[in-house]
Amino acid sequence: MNYYRKFESYLKEKKLWEIFIYLFFGGLATVVNIVSFAVSYQLFGLSWPISNTISWICSVLFAFVTNKLWVFQSKTETLGALAWEFSKFLFARIISFGMDMALMYILIDVLSSGNLVAKIITQIVVVVANYVFSKVFIFKKVEIIEENSSNTKEK
Repeated sequence: MNYYRKFESYLKEKKLWEIFIYLFFGGLATVVNIVSFAVSYQLFGLSWPISNTISWICSVLFAFVTNKLWVFQSKTETLGALAWEFSKFLFARIISFGMDMALMYILIDVLSSGNLVAKIITQIVVVVANYVFSKVFIFKKVEIIEENSSNTKEK
């Protein structure tokens, strides 16, 4: 555990911890995506677009929870704030899902690559896009500036 703390401290000092933890959980979300795609496509014999949609739903739910809690450590005070955060997350993921489907179509139907090869390639593009969306638009850190009442004099 001591090595973990040293590693974490080093990455935080270099301002790389958030990227590392995002790639860790993004990697896990990618595993969820690829495994659920393979199960849907190979085990259940569903078409690649349906399998891709199922895998997207599974990975989006997984990614929202991990990004919120552990990557960006986002705090929401109300159910409305949580719903707004999730809707922004979902909107960004729908955009990356469009990228995913377009790349899958090009790689599978146009270039005749294998389904799982196409899936792995598209996930690299999607992970990068999703990090940018999450960092810039969804889980923005909000600084709260509190007035220090002891510094103000009452007359």
